[in-house]
Amino acid sequence: MASRVSTDRDAGVRENQTVRTVATIVAVAFLVVGIAGFIPGITTNYGDMTFAGHTSDAKLLGVFEVSVLHNVVHLLLGVVGLAMARRADLARAYLIGGGAVYLVLWVYGLVVEEGSDANFVPLNDADNWLHLILGVGMIALGLVLTRDRGTRTTAR
Repeated sequence: MASRVSTDRDAGVRENQTVRTVATIVAVAFLVVGIAGFIPGITTNYGDMTFAGHTSDAKLLGVFEVSVLHNVVHLLLGVVGLAMARRADLARAYLIGGGAVYLVLWVYGLVVEEGSDANFVPLNDADNWLHLILGVGMIALGLVLTRDRGTRTTAR
């Protein structure tokens, strides 16, 4: 009995550490993307970047439309993720909540025309596909990495 409790506790600690590590990796990736969006060469048409809106012709890696606002949002997601990755329950919430936000952005990108004034982020087809992948991926990671959460008490 004592060894089972110890094994359950060890598994909970590993689960907690894993979700925290994954949330940290995701947060660092957002920070890297946010910074890269401000680096000429990595971002093509850098001189055409606007604060917000569909008129920004800057493209991260020559593919993903970016603006100052878009880059700042990535930086903020990274900072928030690093803060939330300090605790397993918050790391899980970051992954699931962040994934949900990206799914909303994906739907928004499908509904709003690229040339519309409502496209303030800005978004293009590549962004839309990436948002779908990020949304599903982040939610899946948050759920899968904490799937045993309700069946045992775990340490932070």
